[in-house]
Amino acid sequence: MNSNPANPVNPNGQGAAGEAVPVAAPVASPTFSPLYQQIKGLITQSLESGEWKPGEIIPSEVELAARFKVSQGTVRKAIDELAADNLLVRRQGKGTFVATHNEDRAQFRFLRLLADDGAEHPHVSRLLECRRLRASAEIARQLDLKPADPVVLIKRLLQFDGEVTVLDEIWLPGAVFRGLTLERLSEYKGPLYAMFETEFGTRMIRATEKIRAVAAEPSVADLLHVPAGFPLLSVERVSYTYGDRPVEVRRGWYVTTGYYYQNDLS
Repeated sequence: MNSNPANPVNPNGQGAAGEAVPVAAPVASPTFSPLYQQIKGLITQSLESGEWKPGEIIPSEVELAARFKVSQGTVRKAIDELAADNLLVRRQGKGTFVATHNEDRAQFRFLRLLADDGAEHPHVSRLLECRRLRASAEIARQLDLKPADPVVLIKRLLQFDGEVTVLDEIWLPGAVFRGLTLERLSEYKGPLYAMFETEFGTRMIRATEKIRAVAAEPSVADLLHVPAGFPLLSVERVSYTYGDRPVEVRRGWYVTTGYYYQNDLS
């Protein structure tokens, strides 16, 4: 029934004079997440804030259950998911620790090149440059920055068994990586992601990649010691930290003679 006799509404949704009458939009139903998902979010907030540093043990399930006023089973389910997401690591008889890129298992998550014999061959990184510049429109879009915002560009080569195998171009937000220089990179002994984590408080927790076959351009071929036009594997990666914030764009060119790129699907 129309409750406003001064403006009666006919069945077609029009007033007496034929004018359209606004119709209220349907109210969206509230959504609720399971309790363990809420606890997972709270633990993730503590990880993001640095309450527990990479490599440190976190409170026990009993302590976390008391802190959040939930059951131990709810906490366990939240931790199980965080472990599956590679944010936490369970160690039998020792407890649960914040995952760190200093661990071999974490390093292999982001460098998936294996020799044809299936072994993980050690590699050596050779830095070519590290400089600050203004972001191009494409890099700014991928890093969720404004065009011309400051970024850091790192170029390096990876050698496997003494052979140059990978050329990397790595783009990082300049505001996050203030003070990153070639000298600082050269002095650090360990994986890049471990350095980003320990010295810049930025942990890479997931990445998306685009992989395609390309012919080596002359400048790339020269650095990889292959002829121009040589077939290479191109890997374009965007890495994200907590809150799904993009903090790295990486473009890699791989010589796959004797090697293959492994990607596990689950």
